[in-house]
Amino acid sequence: MHIRKETPEDAAEIRQVTETAFRPVAYSNQKEGEIVDALRAAKALTLSLVAEENGQILGHVAFSPILIDGENKGWYGLGPVSVHPDRQGEGIGGKLIREGLAILRREGAKGCVLLGDPGYYGRFGFKADSRLKLPGVPAEYFQCLAFGPDMPEGDVAYNAAFDT
Repeated sequence: MHIRKETPEDAAEIRQVTETAFRPVAYSNQKEGEIVDALRAAKALTLSLVAEENGQILGHVAFSPILIDGENKGWYGLGPVSVHPDRQGEGIGGKLIREGLAILRREGAKGCVLLGDPGYYGRFGFKADSRLKLPGVPAEYFQCLAFGPDMPEGDVAYNAAFDT
């Protein structure tokens, strides 16, 4: 298995893997595939990585810019991240996340946020921090990871694609 940036030819397979991965998830609104497509269409898919094996996409992770109090401060949102159900539990999602975070750091990003399970995302260094808030979301599920010493403060807004 190897991880690479998506190509235009990957879009349909990414959507299929994303929809398949989220289909059994109780808290999902089943819009994750549409969100990835909308981010791509809006040119807001800053980083899109796939895990591929024998020509088949097994997983995907998306990173897109966020605003903090209405300003671009060099921070990004992680998600959706998906792995085909037949291959979940093998560490594919973790490899995608680690590679994506490493690329963001190398490219000068200031940090990353996500909405997700603290028990899972804590292993990557994410944690809740009261200085960054996502209105309407329980604080413990909105987590951040600063890539340097500075932590901004304010309300976070994701790209409008997440309103899909």
